[in-house]
Amino acid sequence: MKIRFAVAPGNAALAARDLLAFSDAIEASGFDGIWLSDVPVAPVIDPLLGLALVAGRTTRLRLGANVVPFGRNPFGLAKELAQLDRICHGRLLLSFVTGLGQPGEREALGLGQTGRGEVLEEVLALLRAWWSGETVDHMSDRWSFTGLAPVARPLQDPLEVWLGGRGPKALDRVGRVADGWLGAQVTSREARAARDRIQASAENAGRAIDPEHFGLSIAYTRAPPDPELLRTLTTRRPDIDPRTILPVGATALRSAIHDYVEAGLSKFVIRPGAAVPHGLRSPNGLPTPSSTCRPDRDTNPVGSIQRSPATASQLARQASPI
Repeated sequence: MKIRFAVAPGNAALAARDLLAFSDAIEASGFDGIWLSDVPVAPVIDPLLGLALVAGRTTRLRLGANVVPFGRNPFGLAKELAQLDRICHGRLLLSFVTGLGQPGEREALGLGQTGRGEVLEEVLALLRAWWSGETVDHMSDRWSFTGLAPVARPLQDPLEVWLGGRGPKALDRVGRVADGWLGAQVTSREARAARDRIQASAENAGRAIDPEHFGLSIAYTRAPPDPELLRTLTTRRPDIDPRTILPVGATALRSAIHDYVEAGLSKFVIRPGAAVPHGLRSPNGLPTPSSTCRPDRDTNPVGSIQRSPATASQLARQASPI
């Protein structure tokens, strides 16, 4: 199993120069990828715009995006993602999420009372049809397309889409229609149970999920988290102690990654759990995986980077928050 790592800059609003400096440092440090998230009602750069900027700057980084597909025309989104994959020469990684449920988000995305999961599946089916070169005839309460052929196709064939979520319906959906799972804010025991449920759902649907297509976004801090961060995590996970899903320091991060690997996960996005000082966005403040040691198992940083292998423990020993 290949253990692979990407890094996210967090949800702070970054200027273009900061994002480029961040991507330069990530690429130089030997990590496989950079990961940007879609936060519709926050002053955070749209991940597709940010990754287009990074694509022109980097040569080997995989470019990952958590995309909220609502509030976007499916045809336009299919075109944008296909063109972005070509701009970056097939380095695009995608995870679709249903949003954060922030105040005003549902109205901003034009969802009304429509179920997010239902819309997600409709959008995903349309995107895949256009990406495969199909001419689409489709009519629903939301969209109507008659004989609409694609105007752009991705370089990757297929362009895979992973899904997030941790509830039973979301996990069943991953098994039925997704190419992988990128979870968040779950314990290692919950991650194992999620993996098992997804695989069972896939089997029931007559399909299979690649056993290496299970990952997690992990928030991490160097110092004990402030009360506001703990309150935020408690709001999202009121059923558990938030400190069980927020490693503090390299030792705790190493231990958490080990537990998640034992639970069957192998792809990780490491992100700061708290606001990051401006200076730590420079190369000197970034986490650095081992780029010289041979791994003690079949491991590489995310995305088939052969020249700088790193095990989970090697990463965690040398990591600093971004």
